[in-house]
Amino acid sequence: MNATAAAGHDPRVGHDQLLALIDNTSAVIYMRDLDGRYMLVNREYERLFEVRRDAIVGLTDHDLFPADVADAFRANDLQAARHGRPVQMEEEAPGEDGPHTYVTVKFPLIGADGAPYAVCGISTDITERKRAEEQVRQLNAELEDRVLHRTAELRASNRELDAFAYSVSHDLRAPLRSLDGYSQLLLEDYGDRLDDEGREYLRRLQANVARMATMIDDLLDLSRATRTELRRGPVDVTAIARDVAAELRAVEPDRRVRVTVADGLAAAGDADLVRLVLQNLLGNAWKFTSRRDDAVIEVGAEDRGVLYVRDNGAGFDMRFAGKLFEPFQRLHAVTDFEGTGIGLAIVHRIVTRHGGRIWAEGTVGSGAVFRFTLAPRREDRAVPVPETT
Repeated sequence: MNATAAAGHDPRVGHDQLLALIDNTSAVIYMRDLDGRYMLVNREYERLFEVRRDAIVGLTDHDLFPADVADAFRANDLQAARHGRPVQMEEEAPGEDGPHTYVTVKFPLIGADGAPYAVCGISTDITERKRAEEQVRQLNAELEDRVLHRTAELRASNRELDAFAYSVSHDLRAPLRSLDGYSQLLLEDYGDRLDDEGREYLRRLQANVARMATMIDDLLDLSRATRTELRRGPVDVTAIARDVAAELRAVEPDRRVRVTVADGLAAAGDADLVRLVLQNLLGNAWKFTSRRDDAVIEVGAEDRGVLYVRDNGAGFDMRFAGKLFEPFQRLHAVTDFEGTGIGLAIVHRIVTRHGGRIWAEGTVGSGAVFRFTLAPRREDRAVPVPETT
């Protein structure tokens, strides 16, 4: 028999190979008999728990660890022997920097008689991962507390702002009403004593009072668009657009404007705020087509839920498109077209709060188109079917 064949039957070769295998792994590996006495440990076990393998043989966990830790190890050993198959669990053992957590797989060693005679364990240290998870959990808990605290502060602030806005609007309207009333009395009772220039001054005063009242309304709308709670739901954009168009016609019944609103326009959003969007966009289109005899306004939709309001009115210079949605920014003189410069800022805030976006294209003298999305669901996407109203 040659040396190779002889080595294949040498039991020490198998033992040495087993030790080499378990000693060159980062896991903790050990073997205990059914009475809990150590039969074998690897080098990683020796390193972590500062024991030598020849000194640990015959000892139990109660000789090495606190009673509660040893009891837990023993219970898990017996569980693996009882099941007769590998069992996985988490275990804790003392470490230099505090308790360490291990993922352990334990399985019974079966003898020739078919009964278990020992339990082998393979443990992998997952302490860093567990500590990182705990840190993340704590950070999330702290963040959640901060969010709740900040939310409560914002709600309180919003209530204060609502009260302030109501107070300001009420306190400002009172003197405005007084100014309007007294100027009207002057015109009625003393108009014959004023020359044309004096009467013109009073009319300008009344016009500015009306403009201030409109600005107060617009500022309140801007505030509401920013802070009001969104109540999302299906929105019939077609119905709202037609209602708004009818309101505009009622104010100026003599104007000839061709308004088309597509059938089936729908979106997901807050119906009240969507109405505010359409009131401003259609109101602008109505205003900026006032100098055209062939005024046309169209409300429709394009692909991917894009809604639009198009007109053939005064238009605007695209060089200044970036200013369109800023409060109090106007691209036309007040003498040409009235307005406070807040309407498009309201529209922008509402659309943004819905998760959508708005953009515009225009040509001076040839009209403008405002496109916007409200992040509609697929089933809410608009389907344009033109209809003249």
